[in-house]
Amino acid sequence: MEILKLVEYVVKAADDIKAQDFKILDLREVSSITDYFVICTGSSSTQTKAIADNIEEKLQKEHCLPLLRREGYQHGAWILLDYGSVVVHIFKPEEREFYNIERLWRDAEAVEVSAFLGE
Repeated sequence: MEILKLVEYVVKAADDIKAQDFKILDLREVSSITDYFVICTGSSSTQTKAIADNIEEKLQKEHCLPLLRREGYQHGAWILLDYGSVVVHIFKPEEREFYNIERLWRDAEAVEVSAFLGE
């Protein structure tokens, strides 16, 4: 599967549950751990879990894409979904501000989110 198509599926599934403050980072030039990060925020643990559930369900059922690893789901403050070439970070606002992974990966190129949401 084309990697940007996977990014699109993730973004649209998260947007279905009203995820906010999307950021997509292209890590291909700065890291070998993954190609893209998709970062978004949910207003509560309930919403972050719902976002994660919707991403997992849509990617599995509609696109036959299995999740490789999931972390942080129990607490819901920072949920990580690993799809190999795309890693999804779903934060509550406080945790996103505290960990500030955008700053940590500031050398990565930001990708325009509106292209994936049809805005």
